[in-house]
Amino acid sequence: MKWVFRFFGLIFALVVLLVVTVFFLPADRLARIATEQLSVATGRDVAINGDVALTFWPVLGVSADDLEVSNAGWADQGPMLQAANAAIGIDVMALLRGDIRITNVEAHSPTIRLEQRLDGRASWEFTNAEDSAQIKTTTEAKTDQSETVAAESRSISIERLSVTDATLIYDAEGSDLVTLAGVDLALDWPDPAGPAEISATVRPADVPVSIDAEIEGFGDFITGETRGVKVTVAAPAGQMSLNGRASTAGAVAGAFAFKTDNTEAFLAALGLPGVALPPKLGQQIDVAADITLTPDRQLALRGLALDLHGNRLSGAADISLNGIPTVNVQLAAGDLDLTPAQSAPRTSGSSGGQGGAETTSEGWSKSPIDASALASFNGDVALSADSIDLGQFKLGATQTVLRNDTSRMVFELRQVKAYGGQITGEFVVNNRSDLSVGGRMNVAGIQMQPLLSDAVEFDRLTGQGDLQVSFLGTGPSVHSIMNSLSGDGSLNIARGTIEGINLDQLLRGGASSGTTIFDDLSATWNISEGVLRNRDLLLQLKNYSASGEGQVGLGKRDLNYTVTPVALRANSGNGLAIPVRFQGPWSDVSIKPDLEAALDLNLDKERRELEDRAKSEVSERLGIKDEDGKSTEDAIKDKVKDELLRKLFD
Repeated sequence: MKWVFRFFGLIFALVVLLVVTVFFLPADRLARIATEQLSVATGRDVAINGDVALTFWPVLGVSADDLEVSNAGWADQGPMLQAANAAIGIDVMALLRGDIRITNVEAHSPTIRLEQRLDGRASWEFTNAEDSAQIKTTTEAKTDQSETVAAESRSISIERLSVTDATLIYDAEGSDLVTLAGVDLALDWPDPAGPAEISATVRPADVPVSIDAEIEGFGDFITGETRGVKVTVAAPAGQMSLNGRASTAGAVAGAFAFKTDNTEAFLAALGLPGVALPPKLGQQIDVAADITLTPDRQLALRGLALDLHGNRLSGAADISLNGIPTVNVQLAAGDLDLTPAQSAPRTSGSSGGQGGAETTSEGWSKSPIDASALASFNGDVALSADSIDLGQFKLGATQTVLRNDTSRMVFELRQVKAYGGQITGEFVVNNRSDLSVGGRMNVAGIQMQPLLSDAVEFDRLTGQGDLQVSFLGTGPSVHSIMNSLSGDGSLNIARGTIEGINLDQLLRGGASSGTTIFDDLSATWNISEGVLRNRDLLLQLKNYSASGEGQVGLGKRDLNYTVTPVALRANSGNGLAIPVRFQGPWSDVSIKPDLEAALDLNLDKERRELEDRAKSEVSERLGIKDEDGKSTEDAIKDKVKDELLRKLFD
């Protein structure tokens, strides 16, 4: 956005500069009068270091070689204007009447240097000898007679100004130096007290960008007064316009409109980095707002209406355009569709996508993530929406704040309704060195089936629960981030189901397919190197309980988890355990009873019972009594030893 107003300022400054440097009259005397009066009017040294000659073709006038206008005393980029040659056409009849009427001014390949400081000073704001910020439309001619100094008064007007192939250098304190080559400019100002029409062509990226403007009371405008302006900037694939009031000091106010058919192409034509924006999110833009721009480059937008051809937003913004923009934006939307931002192309196999990045049909994308946009601004953006479709996740009424500080963006979820519950937390994207993604999330009363289905493509668990998650991942791609994830979390579901398996029928010896209804489910976990590990899953059913442990490959997108249900009333009330293993890729998880583990668990229990019964019978036959601190084996050994010693010494 700041480039828009820089273009306006550059063109206006260029017009002002060229107008005040064309008061050069025929021959040496006319040239001397003009330079003296220009120096008085602007407070700048004006010199013609070359020859001055009359011209008769194509117009009657003068030709001045090596024209130079000095810059403001605080400027450091050199002379404001340097031109090898300037041709000036003059109305001879007006000159005979004592007026200087310039019919035509032409300059080819001049160099123009403009500077602006943070305190509002601009090198194109001229002062006269009394340091008054104005340029008078009359000139006082000094004579070189030693006895007296006579004052002559002449009215000055310019009908047409033409500059071709100019080099424009713009230095705004706090921003990068801007150099524009091949600038063409035409000014039509037939009435000194009336409006002026300006047309210009600039080429920031070797593509013509046209600027057309109409300025009321142009004579007052170039002296620093605020006047009505109409400006249109047209480039390939888009245009912007302003209808309001402005001054050469950089003050602008009025109705602003901006429309593009292809935003990337439009920005590229202005010499800005091209950003490939997706549909509905800036690929096409239609903006209208009331704007106010102050001389110190503080921009305010009110009544902002933003149409992204699929998403509509409204709000207000305050933006500082000094260096990297600092923003404070409030936006409101209805149903916001952000799914195009998630549509990254994928190809199967190991062939690379754009830039040679590999993707696979079963894994996360390996395409490099371009996070350079995090360095493009600082500040806060607040958004409220009736709903947000993120592609992978669906959110209801949402209030969020996005904060960006030196390539570290924090996305704060202040109030989000989603999946039947409430979500709070924050997500952080940090690109200050290596790209990292992290966050924390607290979820209350969430419906687990749609959440897990969207998050990890697992839809067999239903129920309403609470969830706490924290995570951190690093790397240049989604694949790298998911395989480096670390963090922890906890889950508690009061009541729900597990689709695809009926533990009650399975433990009764029937079919295993169906649905398991549970009364409570809880678990905690930790994440390391992209693998989620859990050891304390506890599932409570009416006739059964179940524990679980295993791992979920968040990076590899696979599952290896064992749930061990126990039939509390089976096996004469001693319980019967049959482990069930969930194994395979997320897209095709297999659910199978682990019969070998079941035999080990249940036979181990029977074995312990047989051992206990045998020890009891041996103890009873040998007359061994339980002694504190001594095992049955030790008691038997002591009994046998005593019997042997007694027999030996009998």
